[in-house]
This record gives sequence, structure tokens and C-alpha cells, in this order.
Amino acid sequence: MSPVYPFDEAATARAVLDGDGTVTEWSEGARRLLGWTAEEVVGRPAAELIQGPPPAARSPRWNGTVTLRHRDGHTVTVWLLVHHRQPKNGGTGDWLAVTPLEGDRPPQPDDPLEQAGLTQSPCAVAIYDERLRLHRINDAMAEVIGLPEERIRGLRVPELSGRLDGERIEQQLHRVLTTGRGNDVRAYVPIGVHGRVNAWLARMAPITDATGRARGVCVAAHDFTEQYESRERLQLVNEASVRIGTTLDITRTAQELADVCVPALADFVSVDLLDPPEPTGEPATGPVTAPVTLRRAAHQSINPGSPEAVMKPGQLDVYPATSPQADSLLAGRTIVAAVPSGDLTQWLTWDKARMERVREYGIHSTMAVPIRARGATLGVAVLTRFRRPDPFTPDDELLAEEITARAAVCIDNARRYSRERETAIALQRSLLPQSLPRTAALDAASRYLPAARAGVGGDWFDVIPLSGMRVAMVVGDVVGRGIQASATMGRLRTAVRTLADIDLAPDELLTHLDDMVVRLSAEAGGDSSTAAVGATCLYAVYDPVSRRCTLARAGHPPPVMQPAGGRPRQIELPAGPPLGLGGLPFESAEIELPEGTVLTLYTDGLIQSRERDVDAGHALLCDALAAPSGSLDETCDRILHTLLPTGGASDDVALLLARTQGLPASRVATWDIPADPALVAPIRKQVVGQLDLWGLPDASFTAELVVSELVTNAIRYGTHPIRLRLIHDTATLICEVSDTSHTAPHLRRAKTWDEGGRGLLLVAQLTQRWGSRHTGDGKTIWAEIGPLEA
Repeated sequence: MSPVYPFDEAATARAVLDGDGTVTEWSEGARRLLGWTAEEVVGRPAAELIQGPPPAARSPRWNGTVTLRHRDGHTVTVWLLVHHRQPKNGGTGDWLAVTPLEGDRPPQPDDPLEQAGLTQSPCAVAIYDERLRLHRINDAMAEVIGLPEERIRGLRVPELSGRLDGERIEQQLHRVLTTGRGNDVRAYVPIGVHGRVNAWLARMAPITDATGRARGVCVAAHDFTEQYESRERLQLVNEASVRIGTTLDITRTAQELADVCVPALADFVSVDLLDPPEPTGEPATGPVTAPVTLRRAAHQSINPGSPEAVMKPGQLDVYPATSPQADSLLAGRTIVAAVPSGDLTQWLTWDKARMERVREYGIHSTMAVPIRARGATLGVAVLTRFRRPDPFTPDDELLAEEITARAAVCIDNARRYSRERETAIALQRSLLPQSLPRTAALDAASRYLPAARAGVGGDWFDVIPLSGMRVAMVVGDVVGRGIQASATMGRLRTAVRTLADIDLAPDELLTHLDDMVVRLSAEAGGDSSTAAVGATCLYAVYDPVSRRCTLARAGHPPPVMQPAGGRPRQIELPAGPPLGLGGLPFESAEIELPEGTVLTLYTDGLIQSRERDVDAGHALLCDALAAPSGSLDETCDRILHTLLPTGGASDDVALLLARTQGLPASRVATWDIPADPALVAPIRKQVVGQLDLWGLPDASFTAELVVSELVTNAIRYGTHPIRLRLIHDTATLICEVSDTSHTAPHLRRAKTWDEGGRGLLLVAQLTQRWGSRHTGDGKTIWAEIGPLEA
């Protein structure tokens, strides 16, 4: 509740009218002036009290002389001051009409209020009596208020201003009057008929008589609008530096520019950007030519939903030379236009839809600011005003240019980052397998997702067919971001394929890979712009014949296995150090994987996040794997949907799922080979018989020759025991000869008169591919014959 002051309500005639002109309040002073009581007037149209047509108030404040009807029938001509008051909660508001009744009372000679010197003061000064009614103002204050002293003498501050903050100022006047101590009050109010908001410092001091009793209050108003606006501009620039460029996303940065400018600088702001030309992706550095094609990146308005916008974000539009956007870009500078000057109307003749928006919302000023950074033109920001009555000033122009320049650098940084990120993604995707090979050992599916906001990392995966129908699975993660990490990933993936091709055991392969990462780090050490290389890796080899899998990891998350119809669980493996430390051993483990087991390999970006710990992520992964699904692709999608946030992961994610398949024993035949070369012929016959059982008579001739050469070489150069194994796939026949010698064979070209040296050359000519691999107790020479006809 407002405090009670010793006001003489009969000293001012006050009336309040609603938007329809109906009287809602009627003061005692109004009854004193016209004789009508409040009960007789409230609820009636105010026009009934006016002699002749009522005045038309076209501004928030109106003053003039009006002839009113007295209750006894005669007319009274009075001067009225009328304010339009805006309510706090919106709506049309009401009208306050006041006139002083004692403004022409002659001053008393000994009145201390009259002894205060006012006229010559350059400072705006007003004196209020002990009833807190205006007693005197000087010429400077009259100029500020826009009304002469003789018209407003006797009014209170709320009656004089017509604003709600007038009551707050009056409370301060009352405090000065009752305490006898001065006070300073800052006010930001529209002054005068134009409604421009000025910043004022009102210094209040009591006026005392000879006895020291306060008889009134002197108010000296100092206009510090310029300092206030300078501080506001500085604050807006500082706010722009904090709010613009929070991400490396072009659209988000453009939206931040629009958000900062509304409503502090404009009522509606649009940001339109040039599409970079292909294939370089670099914006134009030369002059822009008309017409200009721009894409709407963002816009913002004081009205919810931005109804003033003609374009939607993401849409392209072509702007002719007569448009604000093109005119500013062609001139290379900020251009301001307004309706009173006719420039804005001339600008918008090219677009009827925009012209209708201007008329509908009362847009009166437009400012187009080019967005340029590092010598390149990126786009244009257009600021418009329709609710704020004042046009853009030169200070507004400088402020808009300062904010836009800061945003331009952020937009250019985001553009450069996006281009590098797209290049890194393209490079990484080109280095990753485009499709997974089809093997008899397993059915596989994969997914790769780059980080949503961070730079592209070096995650990779691969499925590598090995000899003996075995298959290798690998998942790795290179430390770092960007093109460098993608390039390093490509080198490591190539190295893994090369090492896998010579059939190294998983722990040995990681040892060689670790040596390579150490060398890469040493090479990078000479370049201060490149950080040391580091990586993690998981390598697994599955054998469909034995249904066993050998795994080793280098600082990588362990895989998860789900037996057919069972619950997913994590495979316990020796952790191993990350690649690049050098000199530390790696250990492998061998486990049995029954047919139909799903093996899940992944990088840490899948289970790690800021919202949960690794254990919670692992539990979600197991739940997603346990849910029934029709295919591995569906399982991949469900895992990503379950574990990754809607906006994307904060780190790269590589996921590889593999469902194991076993080879039936009926498709494998094994013989122990005696040491007598004379017994090779019976072995060939047994091989031919086995091929007849498998329904492969067409492969008998080639298989017989290959078996003969490999077995003969093993007897002649190898160490017993010797074993022959045939493996039959749907499209391939594999011949393997194993012995306990670690000496690897090599292909050589025999001379014309040499009696030997042609066996492996013959094998190479007759088979699809051949090779050797070392085992724990010797070596195995293998050859693949195929493709076989169905």
C-alpha cells in the first residue's frame, strides 16, 4: 500500500477515463471545479461533460483549452493536461486528465519558496511546496517539461508526468520534506511530447524558513542521457563479446547476433549469409555484384514467433540492387533508411510482401550492416525499428557495426571450423571401410558417428579376413582431433591390415603397432604444431573351425559378448598400456565363442559422457544388447539411440557388432602325414575322395596338384609331425599343411636346368592366394582354391 501524504486533493481537478472514454475516477477537485459529484459522473461518457466535440489526443500527452459543462448549467473554460497511461500487465491503458485549481494564487512576499533564485540557472529547477505541489519552475525546467509554468503550477508529480514512476519520485520528495535531508534519484523516463527516454539525476533538497522548518523541496534535474547511453552501449558490446560465439556453429552464432541486438538496439533483426562457392568453400574477397543470393541464417523479434519475417531460416532469396541487403553489400558500408525520408519506401518497391510487413507493423527505420571478416564478405545484418519511436542515430550505427564486426569474426571462425571438420570427416570416412567383407566366420554390422560439437577424432574399425577362414576384428581410437588425427588413424589402420596379413598373434601385432606409434610421436616432436601421437586399440581373431577367439587390447575398453539366448557380459582381458608408451608388454587371452554369440567392440565415446559414469554407460549398453532385435543393424541403431544424447555425442563413436558362425565338422578333413615321400600318392587319393564326398569333383585336379606340392615340401624341408587339413566353404577350398619347423618358405624363380624350385610357383599359379603363418609350435602353409562352382 502506498504511504499517505498530506495532500490537498481539492487543489487539482483529476479525472480518469478508460479506453472508451468512460469516466472511471473523479476527484474532489473535479467536483469543486464543475459541481458534479463522483457518484453522478463515474460510469458516464466524458463527452457529455464537454461543450462541443472532444479533443483528439494523438500522442501519449496532450494539453489544451477545453470548454466544460458545469452542473448548474453554465460552461467553464479550463486548461487540461492529458496523459495516456500504460498498465503494467499490458492492455490499452487509460487516460489521466488534470488541471490545477490554485495555480494563479498570488505569492506571499515573505514566502521562502519565492526567495529561491531560479530564473537565471542553466540547471532545470522545480520547487514544490509543503503539499508537494509544483510552486515554481525556471525556464530550463519548462523547456524540459515542454509546458509553461503558469499552466502546470499546482500539479503533483504523478499528475505532471502521468507515469507510474511519478509516485516513486513523489515518495522521495515526501522523505526529503519530512526528514529535512537531501536525496538523489535517478530516473529513466520519456520527457516532452516526443517520448524519447532520457536519463535524469534529480537532486532534491529541502527549502527551510527562518526557523529551520522545511517549507518545500527544491529539485534540480541533470540530464546525463549521453553518459547513460554510452554506458549502455559499452555494456551491450561487452554482452555481445560474451554471448556471441559460444559455439563453432554458423547458424547458432548468427542467432546469437540477432538475440543480442533485440531489443537493445532494434525491434527486429535478420541475418542473411552468402553461400560459399564450390569447391573451395571460401567466401568472396572481391566486390559483391547484384543481384545477391543470400540464405537466411537467423532472425529475432520482440514479437514471439517473429511474425515480421518474410523468410524462414535456411531459405534462399535473391536481392536486387535496390534492396537494403544488396545496397549495403554493394556499397561495402552501413546504410540507414527511414520512412520519412522516403529511402525505405524506395528500397522496398521490389518486394510487395516486405512492403506489406512495413505497413502492417509500422516499420519506420532500417539499418543494413555488412558482415565482413578477414577481408571476406560473409553476409549482411538488417536491423529495423517499429515499436521504438526514435530512428537510428549515428551512435546506433557505430554500435551495430561494432557488434557485427565481433560476430563476423565468430561466424568466420565457425565457417573455417565447419570446413575443416567436413574435410576431416570426409577424410576419415574415406579411410574407414566402405562396407564390411562377407565371411563364413561371422556376420558383422558397424556404425561411425563423428562428435557433434568437438573436432573429428581418430576412431576406426575394421574386419579383416585371414587365412584358414579366420577373421580379425579391430577397433581403435587415436588421441587428438582434426585432420591430423584422421590421417594418423589412416596410417594405423593400414599398418594393422599389413600386420594382420602376415598372421601375427594379437599381442605381437599390438607390439609392432606400439613401435610404429612411438616412431610417429618422434616424428611429430620436431613440429611444434603437432602433438605427440597416442592411441588405443583392441584386436581380436576368431576361428570358426575351433570356435575360439584370441583377443588383446592396448588401453582400450574391453568388448562385450552375448551368447545366443544369454545375458550380455564384459569380457575380462588384460588391460595393456595405450599405444605410444613403448617397451611395455601386451597380453592376449583366448576364449570360446559358441555359434551365434554377438561380440561388441566400441570406442569410449559410446559409454562415456558428462551425464553418467562408465559403469552406467556399460549397463545401458548391456540392456540395449539384451533387447530382442531382428538384425545386427537394428541392434546398432538401438544402441546409439539408447546411449547417445539427442544432440549427438561429445566424442567420436565407433561401434562394431559381430555374430559368430561355426563351421560344421563335416566341412573339415584332417590327415597326419607320414615321413615317407612314397606315401604322398595315397594322400592325394584320400583328398580326391573327400572332394567327391563334398561334391567338388571339378576342384579335384587342382587340389591334387596343390596338396602334392605342399605335402612333398613339408616332408622334404619341414619337421615332423606333419598334418594336412582341408576346409570347405560354400565358395572356397582351403588346403593347409602344418609342421613344427619355423622356417618359412619363399617363392623363387627356378633356372632352366634346375630340378627343383617350381613347386610354390605352381601353387601360386593354380590358387586364388597362398601364404604362411607362424603358430605356437611351428608354421602352416595354406592355399585357397576358388571360387568354386555351386
